[in-house]
Amino acid sequence: MAFMKMTSPHTTRAGDTGDVMKQVILACVPGLITLSYFFGPGTLINVVMASITAIACEAAVLKLRNRPVGFFLKDYSAVVTGVLLGLALPPYCPWWIVVVGTASAIILAKHLYGGMGYNPFNPAMVGYVILLISFPVEMTQWAIPRTMLEDGQGPLGPWIALQHIFTGAGSIDAFTGATPLDVFKHNNSQLVEHLYNSEPIFATGRWAGAGWEWVNLAFLLGGVYLLYRKIFTWHTPVSMLATIFILSLAFYDGGSSHSGGSPYFHLLSGATMLGAFFIATDPVSSAVSTKGRLFYGAGIGILVYVIRVWGNYPDAVAFAVLLMNFAAPFIDYYTLPRTYGHDKARRATEKKD
Repeated sequence: MAFMKMTSPHTTRAGDTGDVMKQVILACVPGLITLSYFFGPGTLINVVMASITAIACEAAVLKLRNRPVGFFLKDYSAVVTGVLLGLALPPYCPWWIVVVGTASAIILAKHLYGGMGYNPFNPAMVGYVILLISFPVEMTQWAIPRTMLEDGQGPLGPWIALQHIFTGAGSIDAFTGATPLDVFKHNNSQLVEHLYNSEPIFATGRWAGAGWEWVNLAFLLGGVYLLYRKIFTWHTPVSMLATIFILSLAFYDGGSSHSGGSPYFHLLSGATMLGAFFIATDPVSSAVSTKGRLFYGAGIGILVYVIRVWGNYPDAVAFAVLLMNFAAPFIDYYTLPRTYGHDKARRATEKKD
């Protein structure tokens, strides 16, 4: 009797890399809609420009490397990089900011290391950090949410937004301002209660600032959808969010002018949920073992809180993720799962038989 020769794994999941990437893009839609509602069409324009730039750079590099362009473009990994970077960039930033950041992400952070599956760092966050360090002024001009604008005045219209982005025409100073994280970072005199009562950005967003609460909840919704579809496991995002919650609770002093903010503030402001569910869970640059993902997520959470409260940057998700990308191979090395049939966990220093 002849038996079919098969190798493990014996169970498979329907779909391929392209299907997974399309699910990630779909999960970003609630956050994109919420950002566009509160801060205007700038984010949508960023996402479109970044996606087009990512596809163009991907195709050009693949052509130079003599790789099949159509085959690799169908995995949608370049589009995901463009979407994530476009979501992270300030609305109405100059067009060349988007192009430089996206090109850096695709060419330097991805294909310089060999392409999809070989990059040790998250490409979107590499592009973001390059922009933040190189162009700090343009990267810190965030739009004011619609709830803070004068009655009857909405965010910039699409045509005016496009004019400013591509030509720099017109002043948008009335539409830009500090984020909630910026406000807390530069507060040295007011008590937290007084700060919330005096700063307009907290008038309609009591926990984490106007608009930002809803943006983070929208990305949380997208993250839950990805968990439901089993695109990734819960270990990294839950570990990251739990660590941020515990640290912010332990160090929170509501009566101090040097308070770093409440747990709700840190969980629902900045790029917390985007980072937890869409950035930290990158399967290529993150830890891969189950126990390692818990340490990996906790490390990101620690770095996010430390840099936000005591560092120089208000939002630290990009730096935290890249630093833990460095540590991911080390974490996996010391959290190796034990092979089937053994009782004790395997140690990385254990000699092979």
